[in-house]
Amino acid sequence: MPGTAPDGTSLYTVRRRGYLSIMPRIVSFLPAGTEIVCALGAAGELVGRSHECDYPPEVQSLPVVSRPALRLEGLGQAEVDRLVAERLGQGGSLYEVDERLLRELRPDVILTQDLCQVCAPSGSELTRAVRALPTRPDLIWLSPQTVSGIEENIRTVGEAIGRAAEADALIRSIRDRIVAVRSAVAAAPRRRVVFLEWTDPPFCAGHWVPEMIYAAGGLDPLGRAGKDSLRITWEDVEAAMPEVILVAPCGYGLEASVELAGAVRRVRGARVVALDANAYFARPGPRVAEGVELLAHVLHPERFPWPHPHRPWAEVPPPPEQGGRASS
Repeated sequence: MPGTAPDGTSLYTVRRRGYLSIMPRIVSFLPAGTEIVCALGAAGELVGRSHECDYPPEVQSLPVVSRPALRLEGLGQAEVDRLVAERLGQGGSLYEVDERLLRELRPDVILTQDLCQVCAPSGSELTRAVRALPTRPDLIWLSPQTVSGIEENIRTVGEAIGRAAEADALIRSIRDRIVAVRSAVAAAPRRRVVFLEWTDPPFCAGHWVPEMIYAAGGLDPLGRAGKDSLRITWEDVEAAMPEVILVAPCGYGLEASVELAGAVRRVRGARVVALDANAYFARPGPRVAEGVELLAHVLHPERFPWPHPHRPWAEVPPPPEQGGRASS
């Protein structure tokens, strides 16, 4: 079979062992993986993407190899939470893999994750699809829990696709930018925040996000650094005494975050700021440094001016009937 070693391994895998020199055919099942590939200068090697991979914009023309199994468009967060929990509780998957298209794309490298069943194909549906392929691609699992884990993922992808030097340079750039933020806010008092990864029901920040907040001069008493986000109560939010409530629901861009932030329960004296979760917090990839810059500007604008032309945050005033008072 063309493109296949005698043992069924893709020739690109053999090339990595030092025998051949060809470009890999990459399929990414998660947005962070797609962003990493593009940041390493290998966008032209992507041949397929998930339905959620939309950045950088040019990847949207690629064939789509996965789609959601549930129709959630137009539903509120509480209904989405109920349907997702019900589906997972029944042992079902939230995604469907186009196995026929995947075979036609003949990937040498597949990027996926096993950190979160909600975020991307990760279980039996992907295992079955890969097993049915005529060749054995490199299956790269990207499941970071910290900022250093994100850096390690970048290094892993770089090594897998022959871009190790580019990966090292990108990691250095990320580190330098975060160090610059830390230096800028070092003398400022830490702002108490509550970061909401979901609002109905509320979920606290988890994994790499609390670390990003701390680097930006904040402190989230409810955050779970390096651990899964958990459901919390509005009483927990009030007890944390936040100066700022950051609303960045997983899977949502800025416009949707603003809408949801307008309905959150208010805490006396706390600003409510909506953030573009998809760009900076839900996708652990190259934009993690810009996410730290965003947090630093929101929390300490006098010490860290926003250095980019776009504005991925919005202050959200309370509804007129609340008048800025904590609700009961």
